[in-house]
Amino acid sequence: MNSDDTSSAQVFTDHRGLLFSIAYEITGSVADSEDVLQDSYLRYAKVDPDTIEDPRAYAAQVVTRQALNSLRSAQRRREDYVGPWLPEPLLTAADEGGTDPSAKVELAESVSMAMLLVLETLSPLERAVFVMREVFGFDYAHIADAVDRTQAAVRQVAHRARDHVQERRRRFTPANAETDRVVGEFFAAAMTGDLDGLLRLLAPDAVYIADGGGKVTAAKVPVHGAQKVARLFSGLARVELPDMTIDTAIVNTAPGVIVYSRGVLDLVFLFEIADGLITGVYAVRNPDKLTRFGASSPS
Repeated sequence: MNSDDTSSAQVFTDHRGLLFSIAYEITGSVADSEDVLQDSYLRYAKVDPDTIEDPRAYAAQVVTRQALNSLRSAQRRREDYVGPWLPEPLLTAADEGGTDPSAKVELAESVSMAMLLVLETLSPLERAVFVMREVFGFDYAHIADAVDRTQAAVRQVAHRARDHVQERRRRFTPANAETDRVVGEFFAAAMTGDLDGLLRLLAPDAVYIADGGGKVTAAKVPVHGAQKVARLFSGLARVELPDMTIDTAIVNTAPGVIVYSRGVLDLVFLFEIADGLITGVYAVRNPDKLTRFGASSPS
């Protein structure tokens, strides 16, 4: 490995967290993000380092460009997807965002399942611009180079995307002791068929979305409203899931529950909570989206 290769590798090592986050928030896929980083590194390594004024910004530009291409290809493939499509869940640490509380909340929201679903309603270009500008604060010149548009055009796209997201964003509380308590009580009520207990924990406009990708059984349409969601989960007490065990985790900075049957991974739940009430439950069962959670129970 020559010195240029070493320099390129160091840039991608030093800024891996940032670069992966950009790719993931644009693509919504852990697997695609890993591919984007690998391809971006190879492209970055071909550039004369003496011509790069800001290695961090340039690496982000390359990753954004490749993530945008990846998203466009993925959207064409999703046209035949069976049932709702959910982003690939991401295991996240409790201290994401560093020591700055405002930065922690901003990052938590940007990778939350609710926000990723809002980003899905943007065009690929709007999504890339929003992520670079609103989440990571890159200037318009760097964004313009990344998406091959003029700065004036990027400003217009950024304004349009910001308004679109603002109209649709949902309130969100990152995982903490209180959200863990709510999820624990919710599962206890579900496993005993306690309909009233479930209703006390659900917001009136709660939604349940399941993603099986046509490969496993899952609800084909979202379930809206506390009553319907509560009835759905109260039926868990009657479900025969052999030797079911559960584990908890922080998934997309929200409280998550990992469910195993006979020690084999079955699904991952993510809970969206605001003001002590569950506003969204997301169930990912498509096995292609669970490969990074481990196939078997850790216990």
